[in-house]
Amino acid sequence: MTAPSQPAPAWVAAARRQAHCPPVAPRVPLLLGRECVGSVDAAVFDQIGIQRLLDKRWQLSQVEHQGQPAWALPAQEATAALNALAHALRTAGCCGPWRDEQLAVCTPDGRRLATVERGAVRVLGLATQAVHLVGCTAGGALWVQQRSFTKPNNPGQWDTLMGGMVSAADSLHEAVARETWEEAGLRLEQLQALAAGGQVQFAQPSSEAGGTGYMVERIDWFHATVPEGVVPVNQDGEVARFECLTHGEVHERLAQGMFTPEAALVLAGFYGW
Repeated sequence: MTAPSQPAPAWVAAARRQAHCPPVAPRVPLLLGRECVGSVDAAVFDQIGIQRLLDKRWQLSQVEHQGQPAWALPAQEATAALNALAHALRTAGCCGPWRDEQLAVCTPDGRRLATVERGAVRVLGLATQAVHLVGCTAGGALWVQQRSFTKPNNPGQWDTLMGGMVSAADSLHEAVARETWEEAGLRLEQLQALAAGGQVQFAQPSSEAGGTGYMVERIDWFHATVPEGVVPVNQDGEVARFECLTHGEVHERLAQGMFTPEAALVLAGFYGW
């Protein structure tokens, strides 16, 4: 499956620059034992008071990491410690939208150390993984979705056929299958020529937790053909509607900034830009 190749529009370079921006305020490394897994706005813990963050079972310690001050949680019972921290941040109003969903917490080389509530990952600067699916028709059009207007992030904006987070319980393939069903009501067996397309990386400030978050995310995107006569139907209430657009219509909406930043760069990759 090959998308029509055209020169990259002007918005693409700007979007890629925006996807890689330093923090707006100093951040302090967050460690599990001796492993750096994230970062925290230097003012967050001071703002809410360290004594409110954790009970005495899991000590949040100030340590040195590569010659700089850092915060550290014990490596033992890391999942329990991180989730206690997440609950404390939530109580203090310093957390993102609570999802009751666990995401994996990994080292930079991909070793999994723990899991944590999704709502805490941005304020703690923890790396996440997401998946997107570009759904084409045999005639060359694209299925896209408009996100629900009640979504906490990018409500009402346009997105790829499917886009979602890889939970701690998912493999990459399982995440694609689960999210494709939940968002579009499609089983992977219904799709044709499903294939990996590429990756998109984000490292940029996040508006979560009053702007104290930082987004570090890798998106693995895929493409497939939706057979003629098969129409996506949302299952989880997170999609307002689907539309089947020509490439020209997709290009126009991209130029107008109507797609989410993540979907825009996934589609830029799909179009070879």
